[in-house]
Amino acid sequence: MRFRPLRTSPAPETGLAPVPDPPAMMRAAVIESTGEAGRLHEASVPVPSPLLSELLIRVVAAGVNPIDAKTRAGSGVSGSIGAYPAVLGFDFSGIVVRAPYETHPLQPGTAVFGMAAFPRSQGTYAEYVIAPTLSVARKPASLSHVEAAGVPLAALTAWGLVVETAHAHEGQRILIHAAGGGVGHFAVQFAAYFGAHVTVTASGRNASWLRELGASVVVDRTTTRFEDVVRDADVVIDLVGNVHDETGSRSLEVLRRGGLYIVVPSGSWPGYADAATAAGMRATSYKVIPDGGALATIARLLDSGAVQVYIDQVFDLRDAADAHIALEQGHTRGKIVLRVSDD
Repeated sequence: MRFRPLRTSPAPETGLAPVPDPPAMMRAAVIESTGEAGRLHEASVPVPSPLLSELLIRVVAAGVNPIDAKTRAGSGVSGSIGAYPAVLGFDFSGIVVRAPYETHPLQPGTAVFGMAAFPRSQGTYAEYVIAPTLSVARKPASLSHVEAAGVPLAALTAWGLVVETAHAHEGQRILIHAAGGGVGHFAVQFAAYFGAHVTVTASGRNASWLRELGASVVVDRTTTRFEDVVRDADVVIDLVGNVHDETGSRSLEVLRRGGLYIVVPSGSWPGYADAATAAGMRATSYKVIPDGGALATIARLLDSGAVQVYIDQVFDLRDAADAHIALEQGHTRGKIVLRVSDD
C-alpha cells in the first residue's frame, strides 16, 4: 500500500495584530526577602523565557490574593521560592506574546487570563509572565483586563469548592463564611446559580450586595453569632477557619449529621478532620487547581451576565506594597488588582 505525502498549508490567518518581541528586561514588583509589606518594591528583572507548552504573556493587570500577602510575609508558599529577588503573584490578564507552536489555539495577540505556576516560576506582578497553556483561557470579551485579572484564583477556588466538592444543587443548604471577599463573592454566585439555598456570614455593610449576588440569608458577623440562626446546613464552606473566633469549631454545630465541612485557609485549623469525625460530619480541605477548562466555563458565565466580578481597588504596579497593606486590613469587598501596563 502506498501512502500519499501529507500536504502542508500556510498557518491560518488569525486576524490578530502583530505582537512585538519582548525586551530583555521588564518592570516587576519583587521582594528580596520575606517580611512586611514595605519589602515589596519595583525593580528591573529579566523577561522569562517560555519552554515547551508554556505561553509568554504580556501582563496588563495582575490580581492580588491573600496567598500573595501570606507568602510575602513568610508563610503561604514562601518555602518553595527558589531564589530572590522573587516576583509574587498568581493571577493575570494580558496578551499572548509567544505560543508553543504556529497553530496553537492561543496565538500571539490573543487576550487571555489565567494563573502562573508561581513559585515554580516567577509570578504575575510583572510586565511579562510565563504560564502553562492548561492554566489559561481566553479573556471574557465583556470584561476589561483589570476586571479579568481579579477572576482566576478566586473564581477557580470557588468553583472547586461549590461545584466540584460540594456538588451544589437545587435545594441544598450551603453556609459560606467570609462571603464578601474574593473567593466568597464567587462562591455565593456559583451556589445560587446551581439552585442552592445560600446563607452567608459577612459584615453588615455587604448585606444588600450579597443578597443581589444570590444569598438568601445574610448573617451580620459583627452583631449575630451564626449558630444562633443557622441549623441543619448540608455544607459549610469556611474561608476563615479557627484563626478568628473559632469559626471552624462553631461551624460543626450547624451542620446536619453527615454534612460536609470544607476549610480553605491552610493551617487555620489543624484539628478539623478529627473534630468533624467525632461530631459525625465529613470534612476536607481544599487547594485551588489552575484548570483552564474550568476557567473557560467561568468566562462564559461572566460573558452571559450570570456571574460578576467585583473590583474593590486598583493600584499601579509601583504601588504593590500599598495593595498588600489594603488587603491585610481585611475590609476588601471582592478583589484588589494591580494595573501593570496599557491594554
